[in-house]
Amino acid sequence: MYEYLLGIVVAIKPDYLVVDVNNIGYKIYSPTPFAYHEGQKTRVFVEQVVRDTGVTLYGFQSEEDRGLFLKLLSVSGIGPKSALAIMAAEDSDSLAAAIEQGEVKYLTRFPGVGKKTASQIVLDLKGKLGDYVQRIDQTADQDISPELNDALLALLALGYTKKEVDKITPKLIAENETTADQYIKKGLAFLLKK
Repeated sequence: MYEYLLGIVVAIKPDYLVVDVNNIGYKIYSPTPFAYHEGQKTRVFVEQVVRDTGVTLYGFQSEEDRGLFLKLLSVSGIGPKSALAIMAAEDSDSLAAAIEQGEVKYLTRFPGVGKKTASQIVLDLKGKLGDYVQRIDQTADQDISPELNDALLALLALGYTKKEVDKITPKLIAENETTADQYIKKGLAFLLKK
């Protein structure tokens, strides 16, 4: 029903914020309420969820985050609160990358997600999150060889975040190795040094 709300943030709580839109305060549950600031005029992309227990608004900083929330809701066993908890624990790109790579063990670290639910998330969403995954591709950086690209994807599959892998990528480029295995060994050495 709503696309977004544009108003002033008047309250921030641990799991929701209140946005005043033309003197009406909307309580909006968010995975990242502290990303907003009281007194700030902001646009919150919202999703209205109607249940037997009531009508609830869920809000996000971007349309992409709202889309990921809706994808998570489509998974059997994931409700709005679980979807918010998952999104609050991880940035959207890393979460989408984990799902795309079928990392069931990685997904079980989120609140309320056991092995069965994690497997269901992968089964239902793998291959459907291309818009959210910031892929490491050779066209983005001409210095990345196919071997290095494979190694970077392997490091992500091992559970390292995209941010961690991005940080060591320049060091790996400088190594100029010839096989993915060599890059993986060097990458792990860099990651374990931090």
